[in-house]
Amino acid sequence: MRSSLAPGVWFFRAFSRDSWFRGSILLLTFLIYTCYHMSRKPISVVKSRLHQNCSEQIKPINDTHSLNDTMWCSWAPFDKDNYKELLAGVDNAFLVAYAIGMFISGVFGERLPLRYYLSAGMLLSGLFTSLFGLGYFWNIHELWYFVVIQVCNGLVQTTGWPSVVTCVGNWFGKGKRGFIMGIWNSHTSVGNILGSLIAGIWVNGQWGLSFIVPGIITAIMGIITFLFLIEHPEDVDCSPPQHHGEPAENQDNPEDPGNSPCSIRDSGLETVAKTSKGPCEEPAAINFFGALRIPGVVEFSLCLLFAKLVSYTFLYWLPLYIFNVAHFSAKEAGDLSTLFDVGGIIGGIMAGLISDYTNGRATTCCVMLILAAPMMFLYNYIGQDGITSSIVMLIICGGLVNGPYALITTAVSADLGTHKSLKGNAKALSTVTAIIDGTGSIGAALGPLLAGLISPTGWNNVFYMLISADVLACLLLCRLVYKEILAWKVSLSRGSGSSVVLTHQR
Repeated sequence: MRSSLAPGVWFFRAFSRDSWFRGSILLLTFLIYTCYHMSRKPISVVKSRLHQNCSEQIKPINDTHSLNDTMWCSWAPFDKDNYKELLAGVDNAFLVAYAIGMFISGVFGERLPLRYYLSAGMLLSGLFTSLFGLGYFWNIHELWYFVVIQVCNGLVQTTGWPSVVTCVGNWFGKGKRGFIMGIWNSHTSVGNILGSLIAGIWVNGQWGLSFIVPGIITAIMGIITFLFLIEHPEDVDCSPPQHHGEPAENQDNPEDPGNSPCSIRDSGLETVAKTSKGPCEEPAAINFFGALRIPGVVEFSLCLLFAKLVSYTFLYWLPLYIFNVAHFSAKEAGDLSTLFDVGGIIGGIMAGLISDYTNGRATTCCVMLILAAPMMFLYNYIGQDGITSSIVMLIICGGLVNGPYALITTAVSADLGTHKSLKGNAKALSTVTAIIDGTGSIGAALGPLLAGLISPTGWNNVFYMLISADVLACLLLCRLVYKEILAWKVSLSRGSGSSVVLTHQR
């Protein structure tokens, strides 16, 4: 049975066209996940404020620190020499909790109304993000407080990704999915940009507001989600999308058990048709191992592990890298780091467009990963030579690093979650998405942790680590790239054969 309609649905009923509803859902889910990422970004901007050289600042008259203490303005407990390890630990608290919770979240996402699930997740995420910032106003200097808040925030933020991808997958079919989701997935970069800009306003003053303001915005968006999110096209009498190029008549044919809404799907890949004329039953949600059996899930999941390792290392450490290497202020470093996300927007759209045109998701990812490795090397060596080179290199690196990441987490996840082997069981989408993004989140947890441990030995070593991860991500797609190349050859040979037949007929 479908979940009860949102209280705000009456507002939309005046507009009956499917395209209007689809556009509205695309915009709403875009704003939802923009808020999720906006609330994650402030920690990377505030890092340079938690530990800084205070020798150039004026010490307050009533300050109790010694005259020779150059760290008097830093925020304990991050005022020690091992501050990078401590900051990496705070990052890792969020990311490990997020990675673990993601595998569980997909299971709940299949079985709970998405509107309630998302709304609760956003309200709690807003709460925990604000609590981190309140540590400034409450004058909290205990490491455990910030770690616990990050763990809780990591767990509740897992409600976001499987839910929004499932919702978009419910509304949009496979045709041009890569391009549509490439544009839609820019919410990640837009959220990072907004988070950086908002955090930058208060980073040099009351940095607690850098967390509190995004937290409040996220909570408000949770209320809007509860009022207006529509999970299924059928809830407002819109036509369901087509998947995998099936003709529309096949979807609506009640005589076809594989397409019937009354079919009962088991936890694997087979379908058992219900032949009685009784009430329709929802297909059973696929289990974890059933989702792993879908062709391509394992390869793309492992590829995303390393791709997300690279992306999240930039997300959490790029402002501090610019602050230390290029010697910009904390606000300037945060603002400049947003160019990486600008490149990510461009890269995500280009990856979706190219993969739609070539019908080669794996090949598109592989080519971008191959190009990303030398570009990261060049950015580390010449990216800080001047403001112009820094801007150009950041945009290029952002596009090549985030393009594959964006494509895998959106169009690829939706493709695999509605794979033809599932015989139309849409219940698999949230589980598949959670497996892919959960595996990627393991890499997201490892990247910032390794950066924190390696950076004291030099930033060059951090970039060598990122390049190695990028190469591994590329290698994991080799089998799928080979299959796509074979498919292209078959398609070309069929096209040539058809041309020959037409010539003879003439």
